[in-house]
Amino acid sequence: MNKKPALSRRHFVKHSMVLAAGLPLVNTLPAWANSSTEEGPLPPPIPLQWLDGQSPVLPGGVTWGMPWPKGAIPKNTAFALQQTGGSQLLLQSWPLAYWPDGSLKWSAHAAAWQQPVTGPLQLLTTKAPATNPAPMATEAAGTITINTGLITATINKKGTTLIQSLTRNGKAIAQQGKLILLTRSNPDNEPGTPATNESFTGNIASITLEQNGAIRTVVKIEGKHTGTNDRSWLPFVLRLYFYKDSDAIRILHTITFDGDEQKDFISGLGIRFSVPMQQEELHNRHIRFTGEAQGIFAEAVRGLTGLRRDPGNAITEAQTAGKATPPLSQFPAAVAQRLQYIPAFGDYTLLQASPHAFHIQKRTREGYGWIQAAHGTRSSGMVYLGSPTGGIALGIRNCWQSYPAQLDIRNAHTETATLTAWLWAPKANPMDLRFYHDGMGQDTFEKQREGLEITYEDYEPGFGSPVGVARTSELMLHVLPATPSNQQLAHLATALQQPPFLVAAPAVYTAAGVFGTGWNQPSPPSARKQAIEDQLAAYFDFYQQQVDQHHWYGFWNYGDVMHSYDKDRHTWKYDIGGFAWDNSELSTDLWLWYYFLYTGRADTFRMAEAMTRHTGEVDVHHLGPFSPLGSRHNVQHWGCSAKQLRISTVANRRFYYYLTADERVGDLMRQQVEAHRTLSTIVPGRKVGQQPATQEGYASVSLGTDWGAIAAAWLTEWERTGNEQIRERLFQSMRTIGRQPYGFFTGTANMELNTGKFQLMDKARPTASHLNAVFGLAEICAELIQLTDIPAFEKAWLQYCELYNASQEEQKAALGTALGKLNLQQAHARLTAFVARRRKDDRLAQRAWKEFFDGGAGIRNPNLVPHQLKGPEVLNPVEEVENISTNATAQWGLTALVLLGYIGPSLPAANS
Repeated sequence: MNKKPALSRRHFVKHSMVLAAGLPLVNTLPAWANSSTEEGPLPPPIPLQWLDGQSPVLPGGVTWGMPWPKGAIPKNTAFALQQTGGSQLLLQSWPLAYWPDGSLKWSAHAAAWQQPVTGPLQLLTTKAPATNPAPMATEAAGTITINTGLITATINKKGTTLIQSLTRNGKAIAQQGKLILLTRSNPDNEPGTPATNESFTGNIASITLEQNGAIRTVVKIEGKHTGTNDRSWLPFVLRLYFYKDSDAIRILHTITFDGDEQKDFISGLGIRFSVPMQQEELHNRHIRFTGEAQGIFAEAVRGLTGLRRDPGNAITEAQTAGKATPPLSQFPAAVAQRLQYIPAFGDYTLLQASPHAFHIQKRTREGYGWIQAAHGTRSSGMVYLGSPTGGIALGIRNCWQSYPAQLDIRNAHTETATLTAWLWAPKANPMDLRFYHDGMGQDTFEKQREGLEITYEDYEPGFGSPVGVARTSELMLHVLPATPSNQQLAHLATALQQPPFLVAAPAVYTAAGVFGTGWNQPSPPSARKQAIEDQLAAYFDFYQQQVDQHHWYGFWNYGDVMHSYDKDRHTWKYDIGGFAWDNSELSTDLWLWYYFLYTGRADTFRMAEAMTRHTGEVDVHHLGPFSPLGSRHNVQHWGCSAKQLRISTVANRRFYYYLTADERVGDLMRQQVEAHRTLSTIVPGRKVGQQPATQEGYASVSLGTDWGAIAAAWLTEWERTGNEQIRERLFQSMRTIGRQPYGFFTGTANMELNTGKFQLMDKARPTASHLNAVFGLAEICAELIQLTDIPAFEKAWLQYCELYNASQEEQKAALGTALGKLNLQQAHARLTAFVARRRKDDRLAQRAWKEFFDGGAGIRNPNLVPHQLKGPEVLNPVEEVENISTNATAQWGLTALVLLGYIGPSLPAANS
């Protein structure tokens, strides 16, 4: 953005240096292909770097994914992780995906460390035989026990107590880990409004030891919340992650809403532990909360500072430092004899009720008044309860971003305290998932089309239900041997919010040929290229800023951005039908991920990560009649009646899965493998004339947005598992697209659900939609052509790429008729670029650049010139660009990246 040119330019200078550092790999890695064998030469080490640029200062663990060129790495290859000086970190590796020849395409790696990691890291392949150290988990009839070397966790296989105990050095630090759900019968806290409250506890239905390694172990617990009336609802998935010699447990918590939004108003959702306290004096029981910028709130249940009678420095300094005070025999008599008159505060609460404010309250016990203890802005979301002989720190990642959140300590003055991390705060208003209007009489398709014309909302009765939407939250729990120092706790909170993560240089991903070969090939520097790169940075910086200025936060909202801007009100169209939440419209997710792969920027990764979590969970129905389709953009994420694969598409998830090996996203992708079957009952284009397939076992499928998502799911499942049935489905669909008389210009065709075959459609004329290729189809087709040898499919796709933006005369010559007025010409310049690169056709390359710079139905003038508004014109100061559009921005960004990657050397000079 123009306001921060130095920042943008610095990012690209850094990117250029990183890319240059990786250039030897671009030349070296492909040379491994088809030549490496178990007896052949070892490939060179791959340099790795910490995402945020700083090595972790605390012991811990990390999991990441690594790409490899086709044919380079046999599937049984062993790996090692080496740091400066030649010493190696503990490493555990497993495959994530394979090339068609069976070689590794993506591998996953988990590393653990106890001492600070110094200097650069390198991932090496090794011929050394793999050792088989003992795994961390052992199973018994009713429990799974994980011993990391520092802590032991006992997990139940049945019941409502999920985590039976957490011990360290033989001492029980925490017990009875449970999931807690509270509901309220009425969400409207109006005076005199009656309401009843119910409580539920997570009940285990199944438990799976997903990974049992010596370095990393993962336990998956599934179940529902059960109440006293035997009702069982709100399915959950809880994953627990352990690393060798680590005192931390990473917790991934997912719920799927399956209630009645008219009756089931969630008023509290959290995880709770009991903490034994009986062995400690009240003044040696410590409370800690983390605030903003490493701020720490530190107190004891019974404070010894500020008293009328001073106990002395040795005692007060020990207590404030979280250390054991001297024995009572060393207390001054004036203090020791009156300890019972010092109030013991057993209950504490931190409430993050908004993204800009939290407060801390405390009371002596239930039934007595709360007093205000502290205020702050954005808590980093961690609480500690314990003593000098041990305790637990529990934190919510993205605490303030995902408000309302709450951290509770109760009964710390008794023998057993409880600590609860609330993902939905009981002190906030209940969760209200009801649709936001009554339908306004739109009881026919004709009326619904009229509504679409005025508010862009695709409404249909019953389709705005939240049933099936999900939400995943991340927590971190530390089983500590003593009360941490303020600095140590601040470090824990920093690692909670920005977990250590390893990445390779952008050049490594390019050299491996993943996510579509050639999209990021080096090209000569020039003033015009620099201007494009600066503008790419400016658009990202602007949207990152808009997230904060317009407060796009909250439990159900964090990770998404808005679709369209209202220049008259100086705000985004948060309340106008289909113009509000973006819900991945026109591939915002892809823009962010390809931009990360181009630059390696940490802030881009974090924003893309949050978007992947949100759009894969909240914007998709995971159970119910619409499962597993996503919902088009709307005032509410699930509110639109257009339930479509273009939103739930695996194309938006693959990046995060392969870069992080995240099991939850892996589940979401697998969920989409059979998603095409739902199209037989939920026809995406039913309001614009699309007819359902009349033959049983078939569905009407768009060869654009629908098939692109289907192909992404099948491709990903095939490369993850080698499943031949899925591969054949994919190939059959590709072959039968190639056989269509008009190829991709067929528009829609009937697919046989079990085989993937399309019926040949005898269409009167070719057709094209401007939306076909802007939801991941172009990117997936590029990969498919790279991976497969199906000439008819490639011919059909190249024809579509060449003709979409061609002149009417060229279209008529090739198809027998012109296609009429088409939209999004600028976005489709990347299709022209693809065929130009594939055919090495400089004429088409120059045409692609012209289409891009002409900006047809896109961004004609890419210069972002925001101006600042402040009161009284607006409520809060904001940076505004009147004509901003997320559709246009995402497509401009994607197209700019693709053109630079495909045909960068053909970029014309500014005046040519």
